[in-house]
Amino acid sequence: MAKETGKKLVAQNKKARHEYTILDTYECGMVLTGTEVKSLREGRANLVDGYAYVQGGEAWIDNVFIPEYAQGTWTNHSARRKRKLLLHKMEIRKIESKVKETGHTLVPLSLYFKDGRAKLELALAVGKKLYDKRQTLRERQDRRESDRAVAAARRRSGQG
Repeated sequence: MAKETGKKLVAQNKKARHEYTILDTYECGMVLTGTEVKSLREGRANLVDGYAYVQGGEAWIDNVFIPEYAQGTWTNHSARRKRKLLLHKMEIRKIESKVKETGHTLVPLSLYFKDGRAKLELALAVGKKLYDKRQTLRERQDRRESDRAVAAARRRSGQG
């Protein structure tokens, strides 16, 4: 069988970019069982309720939903178990010191396969206030309106 290359997105946490200000991102591997990998290859996962933490010098992710594999038997996994993250020791120490600061948290952004290996994009983030969320929505809406106006102007000048 040919080795996989490239990047295949499995799940994305769009809500995280709205709820948090992303300060830094890390790519990390995950310790998974065989049925979890098979379920991920089918494109089934949910990161919305997931969170990460550092405990005992190791990084963990909890509450990420990877449903049971349909053809799995007694070897099937628990859907919301905690999973160990694979990061370099210096990265873990850096993350741990940042998380100890008030307001910082670890949020999963996306889950994907990179060259056949399951990877998780983890973000060091700070929660947004309500007015920050409104400001972000307003900026996005203004950008859309300006893009529409530019496109309309191009259409008018091209036709006339």
